Amino acid sequence: MTSSEPLQFLFGVHAHQPVGNFPSVIDDAVERCYRPFLETLSRYPGFRFALHLSGWLLGDLAARHPALVEQIAQMVSRGQLELFGAGDCEPVLAAIPERDRISQLEAMNARLERHFGLRPAGAWLTERVWESSVVPSLVRSGVRYVLVDDYHFLCAGVPADALDRHFATEEDGLRLDVFPISEALRYRLPFAPAADALGHLESLAAQGHAAAIHFDDLEKFGIWPETHEWVYGRGWLAAFVEAVLASPTVRAESFSAFHAGRRARGLVYLPTTSYIEMNEWTLPPAAARRFAELQQRERAAGSFEESKAFVRGGIWRNFLSRYPESNWLHKRMLRASARLDAQGAAAALLRPLLHEAQSNDAYWHGLFGGLYLPHLRRAAWSSLCALEAGLERLSPRAPLERVDLDLDGRDEWLIGAGGLQAALRDDGRAALHELSSLPLLHNFGDTLARREEAYHERIGAGSGQTAQGEGIASAHDRIASKHAIEPEDLEPDLAPRAICVDRIVDPQGAAAPLDGYRIIEEGAGVGEGAGAGAPSLLFETALDGARVAKRIAVGGDGVRIEWRCQGLAGRRLVTQLNLAMPSCDGYGGRYVLADGSIPAGFGQPLAIEAMELLTLDDRALDGALRLECRPACRMAGAPLHTVSLSEGGFEKIMQAAVVELTFELKSDYETVRLAMLPSR
Repeated sequence: MTSSEPLQFLFGVHAHQPVGNFPSVIDDAVERCYRPFLETLSRYPGFRFALHLSGWLLGDLAARHPALVEQIAQMVSRGQLELFGAGDCEPVLAAIPERDRISQLEAMNARLERHFGLRPAGAWLTERVWESSVVPSLVRSGVRYVLVDDYHFLCAGVPADALDRHFATEEDGLRLDVFPISEALRYRLPFAPAADALGHLESLAAQGHAAAIHFDDLEKFGIWPETHEWVYGRGWLAAFVEAVLASPTVRAESFSAFHAGRRARGLVYLPTTSYIEMNEWTLPPAAARRFAELQQRERAAGSFEESKAFVRGGIWRNFLSRYPESNWLHKRMLRASARLDAQGAAAALLRPLLHEAQSNDAYWHGLFGGLYLPHLRRAAWSSLCALEAGLERLSPRAPLERVDLDLDGRDEWLIGAGGLQAALRDDGRAALHELSSLPLLHNFGDTLARREEAYHERIGAGSGQTAQGEGIASAHDRIASKHAIEPEDLEPDLAPRAICVDRIVDPQGAAAPLDGYRIIEEGAGVGEGAGAGAPSLLFETALDGARVAKRIAVGGDGVRIEWRCQGLAGRRLVTQLNLAMPSCDGYGGRYVLADGSIPAGFGQPLAIEAMELLTLDDRALDGALRLECRPACRMAGAPLHTVSLSEGGFEKIMQAAVVELTFELKSDYETVRLAMLPSR
């Protein structure tokens, strides 16, 4: 099939920085990517394109790089640039309530109207995660069209040669148009030589296609490895734009103009999915390996393009079941959303904090997700703590509640008062998996366990694939290690990390976990001894005829834990505290002894023979956590590292300061106590 009309090239890019990202990282992105990209395209007014800036990034740029925002405004006003909307803080819309979808979309619309005087017709879907439930929210917010991968359409049975324009879909009778993003273009731009990329477009024109559709991360045009030199130093972007403008069969056009001038090809109902790489990343390791092997077999047989629509992986929500840490943050966010909604207009000023806590990056991990990055999780928890501090002023929560908050079929206790919130699971460990200080806007329990990842088997396999010919390799092919990785860094934890996980060690050194705790008493302001008067929980467990009663009280200035041990003379009680400290192994995190001396940083091992007082001081937190022990105990501190994969290769990241306290049990009736006291 041929056509006398030029192929409409619909070129769009998406720029995003996670809420809480370091200013230096954003500044680097501006210098290496955002500014040179816009400066290059501004020299070619006839090259129309689309841009989506996540709302938080737009706000940061307006505050710290206003000239860049002004350049965007100029390109918009002359009709070269079309801006797309989205959820303001880049949430996965399908993972938040309907009320929050609307407020996120409207907040982004308000930003664009404030800075550029427009409300967008198109919207970017975070990570192209599609669930049909988002359609009504988008339509009610004024969105007329969105973009997802061509893979979504192939999974619905749409032929590949029909994916050259938008389709219509609906939910509850509300219509939304959907453009298919070309995977072939995503992998060519900017990695293939400019002439080859144009050749692909002209081949589509020769076949009579109406449009070629691209929308992908702007960061791959300068931030991904090798791309800055390739795109700007060696002139790829200018050469590509000039080639498109000179082509008699290809014309750069805006999405809005194409949408206004063409009818939808037809009605389509898309399955719940994301891009094909995401469908692999979201699977557990064994399933991810099988999925990758199946794809490889199909490629080797030459049948992958025909069969890939039927080679289905997982869905984005599987991250919530794979990572309990992600699920807990998500369900705590949903609870806060419900509390906020119940307050009505009185809490309207708190809504931006909820939006920040819904930023997608801290909830998932693939090649680009941020669950493994402590500063991104911390940003989400910080916003959540600030939101809850505001809600506490309006309507204080109950000091003690038992509820299946994470919806896994097992209850949790939420306990706290005086600006502290702790959570314990009914899992037999009587350990805290959350310890949030609202004044410090920090969750000391925000620790990620080490776990097996499918890509770990690629460590040491070399630097990855390289491009054939004159192009450069995509970040998807890079497997170099940025840090030295030891075998113990890859040893999976048997259970999620928590605060005060106990074990008993006999005189021969054999250890037995105390994982059979059962609840004996719960109440607000009950109990005696450590933490008297504060909401508390009392647990009890038995071990070889011996008995341990463990009381946890949360309130006032901290958390107080008391162990009453019976029949364990000659043994040792060891409790492990996995403490999330924002400085990690940076220079701002250090252990401080009672005399004010600093023996080590959090990234270094530390051993103290007799410890009664130790402070974990953290400049990034602008606060500290003070540990008080009675009687004196042995202390061993060490960093916890995980190994993850990013666009730059394998990364070894410190997740927590692991503090182990060992108490000698000298008599058959022994009581030991620990206080954890957050402070500024």
